Amino acid sequence: MTPDGPRTITAAAELIRRGDLTPSELLEQCLARIDRYEPRVKAWVVVDRDGAREQAERLTTELKAGTNRGPLHGIPVGIKDIIDVFDLPTGCGSKLWANSVARQDATCVSRLRQAGAVIVGKTVTTAFAFLDPPPTRNPWNLERTPGGSSSGSAAAVACGMCLGALGTQTGGSLTRPASFCGVYSLKPTWSRVSVNGVLPFSTTLDHVGVMANCVRDLAILIEPIAGHDPDDSSASWRPVSDCVSRIDESLKRTAEQSRDDWLPRPGYVHTASFFAETVAPEVAEFMDRIDRDLKSLAHSDAVVRRSVLPAGFADIHRHHRTIMAVEAAEVHGRRLARHPDDYPPRIRELIEEGQRVPATEFRAARLARDRLDEDMTSFHQLEPLLTPATVSAAPAADTTGSPWCNVPWSFLGVPTVSLPLGWSADGLPLAVQLVGAQWAEDSLLTRAALVEHVFRLDGAFEPRPLPLD
Repeated sequence: MTPDGPRTITAAAELIRRGDLTPSELLEQCLARIDRYEPRVKAWVVVDRDGAREQAERLTTELKAGTNRGPLHGIPVGIKDIIDVFDLPTGCGSKLWANSVARQDATCVSRLRQAGAVIVGKTVTTAFAFLDPPPTRNPWNLERTPGGSSSGSAAAVACGMCLGALGTQTGGSLTRPASFCGVYSLKPTWSRVSVNGVLPFSTTLDHVGVMANCVRDLAILIEPIAGHDPDDSSASWRPVSDCVSRIDESLKRTAEQSRDDWLPRPGYVHTASFFAETVAPEVAEFMDRIDRDLKSLAHSDAVVRRSVLPAGFADIHRHHRTIMAVEAAEVHGRRLARHPDDYPPRIRELIEEGQRVPATEFRAARLARDRLDEDMTSFHQLEPLLTPATVSAAPAADTTGSPWCNVPWSFLGVPTVSLPLGWSADGLPLAVQLVGAQWAEDSLLTRAALVEHVFRLDGAFEPRPLPLD
């Protein structure tokens, strides 16, 4: 526990379980950090202090009566401002929608509440969740971007203003800001989490995911929100279950590995060569170090094999852009015609591009996705792929950075976890991205937790205090 309170859901949940911390006390710690950092970081659109205090007080009363809903009981969580929260505005980064109050919770928010989470408020999104830069600043350097479009969620978690957050990803909007801000993210399999109550952008590419300060926290957040939703016909019937217990069991077995020679050596597939011409030199060096350390660290004993991604990846970014542009035009085209001034330049350009795409090109992009999906099914055979999370450390604040390293996995709808495991020469976070097979969040999170554990246990990665402190 840090001097001003726990920074992980795991630590806070244990304190609450033991009776050493109440939900109300935990919330006040987060609100104090909002008071300290928010004037500089600008992570929030709305902080619902009164509503959050009412939630925390009610959950504190439940504990006194002997009811604990689980590891999210009393945990403060932020919600990206394209996701509906009852009685709060869903502004979507729009000037005209800034006061548009939601009449009910999005399904994912409702499920967080049922699990005991305290909804602190709405975090900043880029306009309509695209690439135009937000007002939010990176807490590691206020002159740098936090990434986008889930900008506020990443910055808020990095500052401890909340212990977890919801975000969304169509291209790289979870992985990129989490990586730039030095927090962890999980983009689940497409359709794993309901998008009911979430502003659409590109309906076959949109994902709802989570951010937190360790891998185990990602598992705690994803378990209650995943699964079938009768209000979303695209939502999968497959729940995510037992992720937390699988992580705990895996780490326990790792600690006993010297006595259990039968345990399999964890395998990873290094695919950085696909990104080699795009990433900055220090990112390439960082990935080489990750490769070496996974093979050599005393507590790892991992097998890392290098491999070349299927040939279809050569056109994957172009196909992603085609599908995203056409679907964004379907969602936003009419509104753009009525309110052109409400759309910043980059999203306006994308929508207009989508309106010009021939139907044959759109169909070709979807067929290419189907073929690649088949290729990938046999490619990594449940071994997670090891890739850069971003092409560089956080760039200047007039951009949100490049989604190049994230687009392939959004296009294919496979799950990814990003882990901050390094530092740039300028003292900014660098992250690795693990990519799993469809529906394999449980094994992916377990492998990610092993990587996190090994790098911290052997001292290969040391977290640093925020310079804002």
